[in-house]
Amino acid sequence: MGANDQALQAALSWETESAVPEDKSTWVWLWEAIQGDFNQDRSGGQIAFDMAVSMVPLVDQVCDVRDIIANCKAIYYADEQAERTGEPVDTSWLYVSLGLTLIGLFPTLGSLVKGVLKLFFVFIRRHGLEHLIRAVEEGMTWVVTYLRKREMQKYISAKHIDEVFKWLADQIREVRGKLSAPALLANFDRGIEIMKGLLAKVDWVPGDIGERARKAIEVVESIRKRADAPLANALGPMRKTLDAIITRLEFENLLIRRGIVDVHNVHFRGGLPESRAVALMRDAEPPPKWLSKGRELEFPGLDPTKREVLQKIQKKRAEGWPDVTDNVSSFHKMDADVITGPAKLYRVVSPSNGAMGDCWVSQEVWDMIQKSPDPKAAWRKHLGVWPDWNPNGQFVVMDIPPGESVKVWRGPAAGQRKDKKVGLDAHLEGGWEQIVVKGPDEPADTFKFYRRDSDGRLDAPIDYPAYKALSAEEQATYIGLREKINHPRIRGPLDTKWGYTDFDSQLQDVKIGLPALPGQTVN
Repeated sequence: MGANDQALQAALSWETESAVPEDKSTWVWLWEAIQGDFNQDRSGGQIAFDMAVSMVPLVDQVCDVRDIIANCKAIYYADEQAERTGEPVDTSWLYVSLGLTLIGLFPTLGSLVKGVLKLFFVFIRRHGLEHLIRAVEEGMTWVVTYLRKREMQKYISAKHIDEVFKWLADQIREVRGKLSAPALLANFDRGIEIMKGLLAKVDWVPGDIGERARKAIEVVESIRKRADAPLANALGPMRKTLDAIITRLEFENLLIRRGIVDVHNVHFRGGLPESRAVALMRDAEPPPKWLSKGRELEFPGLDPTKREVLQKIQKKRAEGWPDVTDNVSSFHKMDADVITGPAKLYRVVSPSNGAMGDCWVSQEVWDMIQKSPDPKAAWRKHLGVWPDWNPNGQFVVMDIPPGESVKVWRGPAAGQRKDKKVGLDAHLEGGWEQIVVKGPDEPADTFKFYRRDSDGRLDAPIDYPAYKALSAEEQATYIGLREKINHPRIRGPLDTKWGYTDFDSQLQDVKIGLPALPGQTVN
């Protein structure tokens, strides 16, 4: 037995989880391993094979040939059925599935990336595009398990990969950039050559095996001849699939990089009333880093009563931009803009803030905040956020997928100062860019409202309509807690790691033990 036989036996043992059968040649065993129909409900062992990097010679080739044959047979039989019955059969998803297989044949695709993609593709084929998020989420569980394997950790260490999820997302984004019909067809031709090389060892076997091997080659070549247009049509769904994988990997990197833990049992003290916040700011010694002395503003807010400002908003409203009349004074300057994905927006919140609020920042500004010596101080100071407006402690991320656009207003945040009557000789500087994305008038998230007593205990909750029916005096005795984030593009909440308070003396305030609501735990 030659070296090729030994390598192939090792690959087949990996796939079939069995030793070399004594009564079969290696090549007959190969045929039995790759000729079966594509199995949408694969066993754990089969999934483990699909996620294997090619540390064992020929593993990739055996897997690729198996999947190409299975994809082509599915298309071939669907076409046969259409001819036999005279009824059209939709093969578009079958070509998407074939295209996903062909992605794995990019010659520059590294072993680790190929293994991760194949693992995601197992679940995406099973669930289809209609349940893409669910499929990627299930695949992510296996990817994490896979990357924890000792062999994978050695591989990652040898390649000097520090942030593996970010690295994987970047690598897959490169693959997406190469995705085109000619590139897929070139991969198809490459796969056919690999298949012929392997099955040439089988087609001489007398009887059924040789004949079926030759038939498999004929089926694959027949699909190749008519694959140009269908694979071109499959590019959109394939890009959507890769975008979903990239987004999920980047989100996982965010979780790992920030050391996220569940935040359902945080030491939250609720929102600060303005009078209490002003007293804390006035009496704090030393003053908070985010508070600047004096009342003179370097970045004064726009005047919401000025005609040119109102005309600018009115003109853009007619063109589909949101009405930001009530946000004007939070801007030093502002312009209408369109953000086209892929892009991410970030928003700092507390357990009592809605995830879908107006004010967001770009990835660039978020990175500036995170790289600051004191991120919380930078956020409050340069974006002009008073502690009685937003207690902070958490953040959420809005994903804008490729091809989608959001109409926004953006510009440097205005500096902020309190009314002279409160006696605070200090201000927030402002100056960093904020982005306003308007949500609905009613809360976009699901909230529960809890009456709290003097010891911080929370009574049974009421919903938003019941809360709205209360008088203003009664509402003041309740705290609203986010129960569910309903926006499909918003992920979180994540822990900022800044804490939920701004003043040492605030720690003496009543501590609220938060209930274990989904909207307060990492999702």
